[in-house]
Amino acid sequence: MLQLLKKLFGDPSAREIAKLQGLVESINALEPEMQAMADEDFPAMTARLRQQVQEVTAGLTEQIRALQAQLDREADDDERRHLRQQIADLRDQQDESERGVLDEILPQAFAAVRECSLRRLGLRPFDEQLIGGMVLHRNAIAEMKTGEGKTLVATLPLYLAALTGRGAHLVTPNDYLSKYGVQWMGPLYDLLGLQVAVIQSQGQDPSLSSFVYDPAYAAADDRYHHLRPCARAEAYLADITYGTNHEFGFDYLRDNMVQDIGQCVQRELYYAIVDEVDNILIDEARTPLIISGEAQESADSYRVFAEIVARLSEGDDYTVDEKRTTVTITDQGIGRVERALGIDNLYDEANFHLTPYLENALKAQALFARDRDYVVSDSGEVIIVDGFTGRLMYGRRYSEGLHQAIEAKEGVRVQRESLTLATITFQNYFRMYRRLAGMTGTAETEAEEFRTIYDLDVVVVPTHRPIIRVDRPDVVYKSAEAKYRAALQEIQERHSAGQPVLVGTLAIETSEMLSARMRRMGIPHQVLNAKQHEREAQVIAQAGQPGAVTIATNMAGRGVDILLGGNPEGLARDRLRRQGIDLESVDPDVWKTTLIEAEAQCRADREKVLQAGGLHVLGTERYEARRIDNQLRGRAGRQGDPGSSRFYVSLEDDLMMRFGGPAVARLMDRLGADEDIPIEHDMVTKAISNAQVRVEGHNFDMRKHLLEYDDVVNQQRQVIYDQRRLILTEVNLRSVAWDILTEALEGWTEQFTQGYEEDWQLEELHQQVDRLVHLPSGHHAQDWEGRSRDQIIADICAHAQVTYDARENELGAELMRQVERMIMLRAIDRHWVTHLTNLDELREGIGLRAVGQRNPLVEYKREAFDAFGDLLDAIKSEVATMLLNVRLAMPQPRPAVRAQPARAGADSGETIHRAKIGRNAPCPCGSGKKYKQCCLLENLTPEEALAKGIKEGRVQRQAARR
Repeated sequence: MLQLLKKLFGDPSAREIAKLQGLVESINALEPEMQAMADEDFPAMTARLRQQVQEVTAGLTEQIRALQAQLDREADDDERRHLRQQIADLRDQQDESERGVLDEILPQAFAAVRECSLRRLGLRPFDEQLIGGMVLHRNAIAEMKTGEGKTLVATLPLYLAALTGRGAHLVTPNDYLSKYGVQWMGPLYDLLGLQVAVIQSQGQDPSLSSFVYDPAYAAADDRYHHLRPCARAEAYLADITYGTNHEFGFDYLRDNMVQDIGQCVQRELYYAIVDEVDNILIDEARTPLIISGEAQESADSYRVFAEIVARLSEGDDYTVDEKRTTVTITDQGIGRVERALGIDNLYDEANFHLTPYLENALKAQALFARDRDYVVSDSGEVIIVDGFTGRLMYGRRYSEGLHQAIEAKEGVRVQRESLTLATITFQNYFRMYRRLAGMTGTAETEAEEFRTIYDLDVVVVPTHRPIIRVDRPDVVYKSAEAKYRAALQEIQERHSAGQPVLVGTLAIETSEMLSARMRRMGIPHQVLNAKQHEREAQVIAQAGQPGAVTIATNMAGRGVDILLGGNPEGLARDRLRRQGIDLESVDPDVWKTTLIEAEAQCRADREKVLQAGGLHVLGTERYEARRIDNQLRGRAGRQGDPGSSRFYVSLEDDLMMRFGGPAVARLMDRLGADEDIPIEHDMVTKAISNAQVRVEGHNFDMRKHLLEYDDVVNQQRQVIYDQRRLILTEVNLRSVAWDILTEALEGWTEQFTQGYEEDWQLEELHQQVDRLVHLPSGHHAQDWEGRSRDQIIADICAHAQVTYDARENELGAELMRQVERMIMLRAIDRHWVTHLTNLDELREGIGLRAVGQRNPLVEYKREAFDAFGDLLDAIKSEVATMLLNVRLAMPQPRPAVRAQPARAGADSGETIHRAKIGRNAPCPCGSGKKYKQCCLLENLTPEEALAKGIKEGRVQRQAARR
């Protein structure tokens, strides 16, 4: 259909590129002028262009700043909405004005970047790269094949965006590419007079998590060459900031969890270029970013169910749906579980808290495989393997108890379950940028999703040189064993001929199996999977040497070119390291000599590889998305080099098993086909393509579904984060706190003075008000008899005013302001965490509403709206309750609690027996809430929760009602 439309209406990418040719000519015409400039002239030109841009928008910028300050102080919701709309309108005007002047100076800016690149990097961006930069400047996705120099292309629009002074971000899939991009492009930005920084993951070493490029800085570790450590906020204040999608997103969430406005690190989200945009905005979009905190949870239950499920058999006790990747327990399986637990009915109300443990144990057993979905480290930690890149995802855990179930299955320490403290999807995070663009080698197949979700068009940029790679047809075998035998035979033949081979695999276990068989065959090779992720770039960079065989996950090394003959700089570094020479203190002459020798060797090796046919890519399995297969193919044939590719497929592969593979295998059995004879038929090839299209559509629906639900949370998130910002930025919160207190007092008064005056509950009102504001000792409920409701409210507020003033005099005005801020932040954060947990549970079960002919999304929106109203009421109620009742004390060291069978309740004198309480069970404190929504949030054990309930009198009252 797409090809038919192109024939009828023409290729939209070709039309767009034709429009840009005039700008390319303008840039080329400026080259003599740029060549005549001295190095010191470029920073001056940058300053002049920046002033030209900022003069156009100076008035609008000042208006926005004033309105933003007003918004930060405004408490009224209606007025905040009005101010937010005013700011949005002004930002639109600002963007339009900036866009006009940036388009005007684009030729000069691009010409300057080209000249500086040639002077500092020895690279002169060719015309196709200029076109790619223009596509990015126009807020679109540039599809540029592997080896077309996307890292250099990004510098063109980044420089242009940096002239606005609003910051520009380059988003990469991993820390290495971010750091290497800054080190490689740093001299170019430095010559232009711009400051560039990089943010890295905080998980491994927080002191090495943000750097500014400084050509004069000598790092002790040569991996951090010219990178000066700096504060996170300083990195974001740089003109251009490189970093990963995870770190940009997590910093946004962290900024909205701080207790002081000075702890925020990010500024306005203005312009971002997403490198490998299909990986980040599509593949990873199914998994939201989550900041979690530990909750208390029994590890014993996970271990018990892991042991029970390990004894169940697939088919008899549970079934696995390959297409939907779900597992369902059978009646026979339920019976076996009930006998193992010694209970009569697993789904009885008393045992309902056990079902999540069973469900997660079944998923861990049947759907998650070691060395495919996760690895177990030497320290006994279960680390998730990214299904798209094959990289280890340190610090990330499966949610809702699944990670604990896998830990129990593997027999390692079961860590505590987590509570969601903050979360956002990549879709909603990146849609907050004023301007967004992306680049990748494979985006056209997902153009509809980019346009629907992100309002981004895809423009296919032509290659600098024609692609001459030969893509051979797939060979399909009946069994996986026959497929691997044939693939290994081809690898051996090409290796013997001196042709480098890149072997693409989907799973770690596959790469290790192939590696073991190659060792037995005597084929030297390199293995690159999640277990060797730190060597990724170095291994991939040398994968083009003669006869080299590299086994890698399909996406490994993305962003690193495979140069035929090898990478001379990497080769020179390896030689010096093997000689024990420190690369930071190496003699310049020694480095120069070593580099010249490496370049000569790489040139000779390149000729050998060219004669052998270039890089050959061999895929051992088709991926579920066509573009990832295309990405693997694209590793060969860069910049007009020769190359070839072929995929080996079996009817036992996951994709084929899900879509017709078993049926074809049965047909082959009836026909008596030999398993070593490959199937070569259009029907099979078409079946693979159709299966991929169906999976792509299914995944698109999943991501769109995720976004529809997160849009509901996103609106609420914006309100909560705005309230937090108001609290953090307002100097004096007394008026806000007073309004909350008086609103609560008025609410209580109205509640207890309903109906006729003789029905008013003045005694109960008096108790409630006294709890909030501490009425004078001589004040009684009878004092309100005969008064109107308004008079009672006035009297209560007068007493509250006296108490408030007394409290402020006792603490001092400055400390009272801190107390107000602390109480409000604590109330918002505590209830927001509970609210996120409730929404997660609501979403899990909302799909069942479809059985009753109701739209689950509509039902979710309605109930989430009601829950958000309850959330705001709960926050205000807690603030009102705590405001005049909080007591300040110096923190005391908490003694270690040793496990014991029982302990005495502090006030009751009763023995409290230790009990196992499920997260969804009623809280022992007697509040009526679930344990996880009550005392578990305060990190109280079930015994402590019960003691709290006895002390506060709720447990006895609950027992009396029964």
